[in-house]
Amino acid sequence: MATTAPRDSGKPRYLQIAGDLAQQIRSGVMAPGDKVPSESVLMARYAVSQGTARKAVAELRPMGLIDTHHGKGSFVKSRPPVLRKSSDRFRRSHRRAGKAAYLTEAEQAGRAPAVAVLFIGPVEAPSDISERLDLPPGSQVLARRRLYLSDGTPTEVAVSYLPWDLAKDIPELFAENPGGGGIYARLEDHGHTLTEFTETVRARLATKEETVALSLSPGSPVLHLTRSAQAESGRVVEVCDTVMAADQFVLDYRIPAGE
Repeated sequence: MATTAPRDSGKPRYLQIAGDLAQQIRSGVMAPGDKVPSESVLMARYAVSQGTARKAVAELRPMGLIDTHHGKGSFVKSRPPVLRKSSDRFRRSHRRAGKAAYLTEAEQAGRAPAVAVLFIGPVEAPSDISERLDLPPGSQVLARRRLYLSDGTPTEVAVSYLPWDLAKDIPELFAENPGGGGIYARLEDHGHTLTEFTETVRARLATKEETVALSLSPGSPVLHLTRSAQAESGRVVEVCDTVMAADQFVLDYRIPAGE
């Protein structure tokens, strides 16, 4: 016997069904790890066509509620997002303890973190990066491209760009593992004491390349975060360009209210 999702005359039928399924997931009727009903089941349950059922399930992906695996179906996401606290992640005490920010956050969330280094070497700085680094267009910089994983699942791709005149004298920056505390600790070891980080965050849909790199479902959202690290000298000594699977993270910012 067919059932009906709450009807809203202002919404297409597939959005009404998606809303009903989302409510079931959020209320726990469908638990983490449960398989989402197949298209044929949804067709019978809601008395709709296959196309409507397919579009309803597709709406759940950009909400970050399900994962879809080719040939297996869609499943309710089972892992809570990592909480990224801006007020804590770049504390000097963490670096002195040999802890890189991502590894610390993942471990606190009860996940097994890993980092795969994809590329290290000189490149021509993209125009927006050279502007942030206050370098002439086309300047050479050191690029460090990494893929971060949590419990074996890719969660973000990050590229750090450092001015070549600075990076060339710090050999650890050319190593896959720059040592405890990461590249920020190595910068400070060589006299570039960090005083401020500035981040710009925007949400958008993943590109085809990002969908593949992060094992995302088509149409998934990502967070595009660009961070500048400024030293005591006033110079920006690193810009990190990061694309994050939006459903894997919660960004937490502390903003002083003083004058």
